[in-house]
Amino acid sequence: MSAAPGQNIYFVSLGCPKNQVDTEVMLGQVQAAGHALCDVPEDADVIVVNTCAFIDQAKAESINTILEMAEYKKDRAAKLVVTGCLAQRYADEIATEIPEIDHILGSSDFPSIARAIAPAPATKKPARGKKLPVVQVTETPAYIYDHDAPRVRIGARHTAYVKIAEGCDRPCSFCIIPKLRGPQRSRSIDDIAAEVAQLGAEGVKEVNLIAQDLTRYGWDLDGRPTLAALLRRIAGTPGIHWIRLHYTFPSAFSDELIDVIAGEPTIAKYVDVPLQHIDDGMLKIMRRGHSARVTYELIERLRARIPDVVLRSTFIAGHPGETEEMFGALKTFLTHVELDRVGVFPYSIEPGTVSAMLPHRVPQDVADARVAELMALQAEISRKKLERLVGREIDVLVDGISEETDLLLEGRFYGQAPGIDGVVYLADGTAPSGAIVRARVTQASEHDLAASLEL
Repeated sequence: MSAAPGQNIYFVSLGCPKNQVDTEVMLGQVQAAGHALCDVPEDADVIVVNTCAFIDQAKAESINTILEMAEYKKDRAAKLVVTGCLAQRYADEIATEIPEIDHILGSSDFPSIARAIAPAPATKKPARGKKLPVVQVTETPAYIYDHDAPRVRIGARHTAYVKIAEGCDRPCSFCIIPKLRGPQRSRSIDDIAAEVAQLGAEGVKEVNLIAQDLTRYGWDLDGRPTLAALLRRIAGTPGIHWIRLHYTFPSAFSDELIDVIAGEPTIAKYVDVPLQHIDDGMLKIMRRGHSARVTYELIERLRARIPDVVLRSTFIAGHPGETEEMFGALKTFLTHVELDRVGVFPYSIEPGTVSAMLPHRVPQDVADARVAELMALQAEISRKKLERLVGREIDVLVDGISEETDLLLEGRFYGQAPGIDGVVYLADGTAPSGAIVRARVTQASEHDLAASLEL
């Protein structure tokens, strides 16, 4: 049964860019089924919340958003559908605790969205609080979209995310992603190339490749195609100016991959490698499968062979068993290596993971203090590194009028990924959104640059 056409559908998308891609695919399916997308929940016949459940903060935001959207059912006969990672992990709990939900779809069940938004059959209304949602959650997620999937992209038209694989096979002790997203499943090179070509034809200038682990791309496919082979295939796609890599793993970073990044002009000299820690004892506890030496050697190889490469990473502070000495090793690493971009998060207990059962818990206030100390340290490093760009000319992808003031444009150079790395404020000229402009850097702060279009 498909949904009766002509309904107004309102979407809320939470969490990471991978979730955003799922939402865009759902938007495409809903629109292809003859429904209209609306901008405010007050106008909706159906409200869809695509949730995140990666850490406690994300879970809380998802629950609060569901409850907020449930309020709209009091004034309008709207249907409420919940999907994504929270739905995958806690379907039974949210079905019981939030009976305002009508339908729950797991993290790979969202292709059924058109059926889920179908109007309920005309039957006698159950007593308030007695109805339970329809739950549709596949125990082991298996879906991955392809280039033929209808899709309505969110946000700027000149930048796009392309999910080249879904799921993860790594055994990291702190991570719940394999249970939320299932085993790794990669798309074929032909399929990804077709999507990138279509995006280029639509005016996209920047393609952000995403997966739980880019460097293991293709390991699950016949012939084991590599990320390097994929990059060579799509590097010359007409219209594409930057191809950016997100979420690579240190031990799987091949020399061939480094050579492709260095040699292909359209591959942004930007590498996102979530390291999580540097102390060998903590890496073992985290089940990361590599040593500190591997990390140091990778950074040395990247910097030696990719001139002006920008390195981004994330770390966890306060993981069970993290001693002051281990934390000290992490501080020393950041001080000496001077990564360009760093995010640090306090350890979050994830039930069902190995780490959640470990002893030697770090008190929350200690973990938070360690995060603050590392971020303060990195702020100074980031400022110093950005100040080295003052006086240089750089290419900037214009995102549009600045959110700070309509007297400035806002954009990014190759070392700034959308939404996470700061911006370049552009003065002394104008340019359309999506344009690539040449600008001279005039000022730098901890995260942002100021530049002039007058060269």
